[in-house]
Amino acid sequence: MEGPVTKEITSRLTIAFSPRELLVDNQSEQHRGHAGYTDGESHFHVTIDADVFAGLSRVAQQRMVMKELHDLMPAPIHALGITVR
Repeated sequence: MEGPVTKEITSRLTIAFSPRELLVDNQSEQHRGHAGYTDGESHFHVTIDADVFAGLSRVAQQRMVMKELHDLMPAPIHALGITVR
């Protein structure tokens, strides 16, 4: 079951990039008891594949993703990993 933060991440990235593939992996349980852990939705890894990223550096791709989610950090998102394909 997806929580509200997972749904928000999915919605924002879908609207912004129309991805061919998007996986939002909530990894929060792996960090239970660590700094930033809150209510089971604080640590995520995003895998995304979209035409808009073609030809851009990895840094540029990740900046584009971060721009869409910046206001969710440092809360409710404490940690975010990004893989662009």
